[in-house]
Amino acid sequence: MASLDDIDRRLLSELQDEGRITNVELAQRVGLTAPPCLRRVRALEEDGVIRGYHAELDPAKLGFSITVFAMVSLKSQAEDALREFEVAMRDLPQVREVHMLNGEIDFILKIVARDLQAFQEFLTSQLTPAPNVASVKTSLTIRTSKNQPGVPLE
Repeated sequence: MASLDDIDRRLLSELQDEGRITNVELAQRVGLTAPPCLRRVRALEEDGVIRGYHAELDPAKLGFSITVFAMVSLKSQAEDALREFEVAMRDLPQVREVHMLNGEIDFILKIVARDLQAFQEFLTSQLTPAPNVASVKTSLTIRTSKNQPGVPLE
């Protein structure tokens, strides 16, 4: 992919902050007319810089009052074992994020649940028996003071 210029960075910043902005408004904010603005956005999408658009939902208002981070250690770190675990996590809707780490912990997961009982049931029936799991340590989120998706853009 070609390097990003100042206009591309401004486009990305605006879209990251407000994904539903119209092309006309976006073009005005970055100092372009609508057609070249749309061409640039499409190019950023085709290059994979923009991976998608989504709505940010309030978990509590949808009945998911619990967020838990789970630190998972596997029995084996062989590539096939790692991939098998990742595939298993992909199929679990409660698991919202999966990050492989270096060090003592192999993965950290972000998990949502309706309540503590639902999380405990998920933990014992789906996470702990998942492929290759040696141990799971969990931390319940008390509050979130910052949740800013994306990357810092100037």
